[in-house]
Amino acid sequence: MIQDTQTIFSGTIAADGTRTGQAITATAISANVVDLRNASTPALVDEGLSGPEVWLVVVAISAAAGGDAAKTLTITLESDVLATMASAPVVHFSTPAILGSAITAGATLVRVQLPSADYKRFLGVRYTVSAGFTSFPVMAFLVNDVQRNVIYPSGFTIDV
Repeated sequence: MIQDTQTIFSGTIAADGTRTGQAITATAISANVVDLRNASTPALVDEGLSGPEVWLVVVAISAAAGGDAAKTLTITLESDVLATMASAPVVHFSTPAILGSAITAGATLVRVQLPSADYKRFLGVRYTVSAGFTSFPVMAFLVNDVQRNVIYPSGFTIDV
């Protein structure tokens, strides 16, 4: 999976490859939003994403502190005309409630191909948490190729 630092919604990747997640302590929008235009794009252009498949991936860097089955997280992919994502964001994808006990270190919380939609100029991720989460770091990003390998526990057999 090749990552572009310009399409990271939450978290950072240091030069040595170290990943640091955005700390989620309350309901919030991702630290970064992606501007679907560039300086030469006309103001009235369609903001739709086209070309090869694009995937949204959200990974928990560590387990959720204070995360038990009674606490939940919902992740949405949204677009808006404002970079603050505060005007009237359109929700393009939403997870069901993710139980706090499922947020473990390295867990992939979202791996979904972006839906074909009429996106507004700015694209971001919103994290909606129920009360009680202390903090947990996540990385959220867009990629063209996702890691789909399945890690099996040791000691399994394959019947042929």
